[in-house]
Amino acid sequence: MKGYESGVMPPCRYREVVPRTSAKMNNQSRVLLGRDRKRWLVKGVILGVVGILCFSNYPTEGAKSAQDKQKGEMDMSFVLRSVAFEEGGNIPKEYTCDGANISPPLSWGDPPEQTKSFALLVEDPDAPGKTWVHWIIFNLPPDIRQLSDNIPKQKTLAGNQRQGTNDFGKIGYGGPCPPKGTPHRYFFRLYALDKMLDLKPGATKSELLKAMEGHILAKAELMGRYQR
Repeated sequence: MKGYESGVMPPCRYREVVPRTSAKMNNQSRVLLGRDRKRWLVKGVILGVVGILCFSNYPTEGAKSAQDKQKGEMDMSFVLRSVAFEEGGNIPKEYTCDGANISPPLSWGDPPEQTKSFALLVEDPDAPGKTWVHWIIFNLPPDIRQLSDNIPKQKTLAGNQRQGTNDFGKIGYGGPCPPKGTPHRYFFRLYALDKMLDLKPGATKSELLKAMEGHILAKAELMGRYQR
């Protein structure tokens, strides 16, 4: 123990002890380890494929911005107008029951590309008792961008265009005819649809709305007022 007495620790000598296992156990462990590796490899491949599919279908911020911009431009272009009156303005007497009672001229911008037809519904929500229907016309062809004034009051028009029954019990346009008092609002709503409607001429508002369910691509609106 001379090293200890001199204060110097002798180098430590050790021998690594390796447990002895049988060759059979080693072979079993390798088989199990190989199976586990295969399972994890398969799981990893599946998760990778799922991740790729999910992210490929998810729009990037740039793509979403482009889509939103395109939708906004489309909404801005599909606007309903009339040279007879402006939005929120007074409807001239010519287009009411106090005048010639003819339909006003209307025009609109480009609808979505998938548009196959248009439908127009004109209503007065200020009528006493109920919202009064003044005009129903549908199956307008997708390539037109205007309706002239004085549309004939008949069930069918050129190009398979059809008109419904208004709340006056008549076919075609029936102009504003409110009771005396406060002004009424008249909403002209134009719908861009992805199909031609399978509706007979003379259809009612409820029949039109039911036929349009799930087929409306866009809507444009114009509101005018009239007072007696």
